[in-house]
Amino acid sequence: MTATLSPNVKRSSRVGALAAVLTTAMLCSQTVQAQLRVDISGVGATQYPIAVADFANNPAAQPIAEIIRADLSRSGQFQLVNATGANLNSESQIDHATWRNRGADYLAYGSVDQSGGQYSITYKLVDAVNGVEMDGIAFAGNEKELRRLSHRIADRIYEKITGVRGVFSTRIAYVLQTGDNYELQIADADGQNPQVMLRSKSSIISPAWSPDGSKLAYVSFETEKPVVYVQTLATGKREPVANFKGNNSAPAWAPSGNQLAVVLSRDGISQIYTINADGSGLRRVMRSPLIDTEPSYSPDGGSLVFTSDRGGNPQIYQVDLNGGDARRITFNGSYNISPEVAPDGNNLVYVTRRNGAYRIALQNMQTGSEQLLTTGPDDLSPSFAPNGMQVLYSSIQGGRSVLAVTSVDGRVRQTLSSLNGKVREPTWGPFTN
Repeated sequence: MTATLSPNVKRSSRVGALAAVLTTAMLCSQTVQAQLRVDISGVGATQYPIAVADFANNPAAQPIAEIIRADLSRSGQFQLVNATGANLNSESQIDHATWRNRGADYLAYGSVDQSGGQYSITYKLVDAVNGVEMDGIAFAGNEKELRRLSHRIADRIYEKITGVRGVFSTRIAYVLQTGDNYELQIADADGQNPQVMLRSKSSIISPAWSPDGSKLAYVSFETEKPVVYVQTLATGKREPVANFKGNNSAPAWAPSGNQLAVVLSRDGISQIYTINADGSGLRRVMRSPLIDTEPSYSPDGGSLVFTSDRGGNPQIYQVDLNGGDARRITFNGSYNISPEVAPDGNNLVYVTRRNGAYRIALQNMQTGSEQLLTTGPDDLSPSFAPNGMQVLYSSIQGGRSVLAVTSVDGRVRQTLSSLNGKVREPTWGPFTN
């Protein structure tokens, strides 16, 4: 891949540039001690006043309310009313007028009971304005699952109040480079609980989640050439699915989970192919005299958006998989790459270069109207949250490599600061049951 299509260390530009530093990869799955710090700026257009009381009955309950508050706060859509010290575990203890007077339209509370190594979490959400219960459920799990269950409660609160499914219990994946070492990590959506899925002395690029969240596709240079692998997260088992002559890069899963789009140079120039998830059924999507790369499926699986320099400079195109000519879909600016379509199909997110700065842009798929979501100077690899409300990307801020999140209206931004190393190529995982 030539450098004209991708800035700095983007996935396709590195295919072949790093061959001199290749060594053997080591498979590893372990918890990483270094956590990410989350800084939040901005607020949403609408904020819902809510109080989240401390959960009662058990010392292990204290972090639950703290995690829920942090989740809701990060979204920028909630105004947290101070409820620290208020331990509530029954409807009879709630004075709705008191909470209304404190400015809370909603109140979340609950309790935790323990039996041996198992915990039972009971949670309820109350509309303090109308004095009615909106939600209530019980979860069970061990101590290690308390963080995940807290995220699930925050998801329920978010959905009950906003009408949109929450993403706090989803996961993200990214590559962390420290010196000459590369790690493929997954973490909770808030950057906590990171785990190493692959550790290598060779470059790892282009991680992509399977639609069910059970696997990651990625490119590894461990055999002295770029090869596309698929790894099952639960077992660590990994298989090469695209290992053809030349470069194999830029995997993207079809919504069905049975197929991937990949970029191969087996015919002399980087072109887009589809291939079954087991490595069979290779099919070239189209023929182009110039480079086509960075494919991404539409939500219905019927088309691909991709980057090409066929028009003289990098722009984003779309092609139907059942045939037809590719059509250009970005016209603002002279350099647009790394496309991804929103889960509802309404918007396109991509990297655009404006006045020398790489920024994240959002374009309406129907009208073509564009909004610049970030300010640069080096914002790359955008990835939609599975509810389409936020975009994850990598950034350089204050000279440091960070993961960042912006709301799709650009009003709220989160920065997940790494303690050390270069964090790049993030991808947001899907909803899972």
